[in-house]
Amino acid sequence: MTEARDLLKLTASLAAEYLESVPTRSVFPAVEHDELLAALGGPLQDEPIDPVQVITELANTADRGIVASGSGGYFGFVIGGTLPAAMAADWLTSTWDQNAGLYVCSPAASVVEEITERWLLDLFGLPPQASAGFVTGTQMAHVTALAAARLHVLERVDWDVGRDGLTGAPRVTVLMGERGHVTINRALRLLGLGAPTPVASDGEGRMIPDALARALAAASGPTIVCAQLGEVNTGAMDPLAAIADLCEGAGAWLHVDGAFGLWAAATPALRHLTTGCERADSWTTDAHKWLNAPYDSGIVFCAHPESHRRAMTVQAAYLEQADDAQPVRDGFDWTPEFSRRARVFPIYAALRTLGRSGVAQLIDRSCRLARLAADGLCAIPGIELLNEVVLNQVLFRFADDAQTDATLADVQRAGGVWLSGTKVDGRAAIRLSVSNWQTTEDDIGRLVAAFTP
Repeated sequence: MTEARDLLKLTASLAAEYLESVPTRSVFPAVEHDELLAALGGPLQDEPIDPVQVITELANTADRGIVASGSGGYFGFVIGGTLPAAMAADWLTSTWDQNAGLYVCSPAASVVEEITERWLLDLFGLPPQASAGFVTGTQMAHVTALAAARLHVLERVDWDVGRDGLTGAPRVTVLMGERGHVTINRALRLLGLGAPTPVASDGEGRMIPDALARALAAASGPTIVCAQLGEVNTGAMDPLAAIADLCEGAGAWLHVDGAFGLWAAATPALRHLTTGCERADSWTTDAHKWLNAPYDSGIVFCAHPESHRRAMTVQAAYLEQADDAQPVRDGFDWTPEFSRRARVFPIYAALRTLGRSGVAQLIDRSCRLARLAADGLCAIPGIELLNEVVLNQVLFRFADDAQTDATLADVQRAGGVWLSGTKVDGRAAIRLSVSNWQTTEDDIGRLVAAFTP
């Protein structure tokens, strides 16, 4: 055990050195693919190598290709940093090496999932009887939620999809805003439900209720509606109260993609943007976005626990599963994964560290900094702001695509900050997301300066 302790001490020292370097290092590494391949690759050797050598070489060599996404100057995609307590809990998660599939494999993981489920439902204002599953990210959260939805809506028309599959089943109509996220499309593909029918959205990417009403009137049979909180480019929030009214009237299942926007429900200042959310049937979000837990950490919630469980659970004689008489949780009842790491511990640590007020402050501060960034960018001649900054997303461009792409490439190459490009209505644009707990006004100043001629 002395060798293991020494190795862990070395690893902690290497990790601390990396964290200390983040504020001053280039946000994006200046390295080519072939350089990394040559440095890290080669044939697998025949004999064992001392773990100290392996970890030292890995840390020193991989460092050349590490993106400093934990930096306050990283504004790409919607990627948060990692809170220190969540990082430490993640290290313990790997150390404990628990299989969170069954209670008997890890009573601690099972109980912490129960507690964290209750905390999150309360934090988001969702029905307290709803169930939750802890998955890799919103992609698998969508798969889980929509599998429950598929089972539920088909059961209403006397079709048991778990027993009989989809061959010969009534067609399930899926309606989604035309600017919904592609992870829903892939989830539907994996579930055999095919492409969704697009519903018109406004210029910000919000689903238009009148368009949904027409689509629901034209639909027949089992129907699922996919709405979103936080359009990926603009941060726009679908009008969920109106959408929920329409879904309830049509008997449709309402699924909410809240990958980052659901966190607005955790702060009094922004909760009004999520009004009606609590009336949905299922929800998804990521803890590795705005909660700043480490990857990978997605969560699915379902207002119909029995449908959720029946869509996911498995039974086998050799498994020591909990029965209805036992008030314990088997994690694989709620996720598509059988064996999985106990990824709930970092979420628990993040929530326990921040508390309600800390979560709200994190969300509010990110949105304030996004507005500050938008104001600073708009003062630069030639920049056009393309969205209402309602959350943490800012979308902008220059007069033509060539200038937009070239300027973004120059900023990315300089390395002081990093943000990503996109296309809006066929035209090049630049999007930034303020999602990191470490981002400061100074970081916003560096961002604006990077675009200033």
